[in-house]
Amino acid sequence: MDNQHKKITGYRDLTQSEIDGMNSIKALEADTGALFKQIGQIEGVDPRLLALAKTNLQQGFMWFVRSIAKPADPFA
Repeated sequence: MDNQHKKITGYRDLTQSEIDGMNSIKALEADTGALFKQIGQIEGVDPRLLALAKTNLQQGFMWFVRSIAKPADPFA
């Protein structure tokens, strides 16, 4: 369905530059996910530290995307 974002409160139209930036972030995130899985296969890797890395990477990519998307802040 086209323009689904217009049906979601707080979303806005993005410029082509913003879309390109977000797609670049998503591509980097996918590559990072593949590396994460590869590292997870190494014998002796500390699973707790790997889990912390995963959580922080997920948060980092979320903030990276939000820095472009700038969704409405319901707390402002």
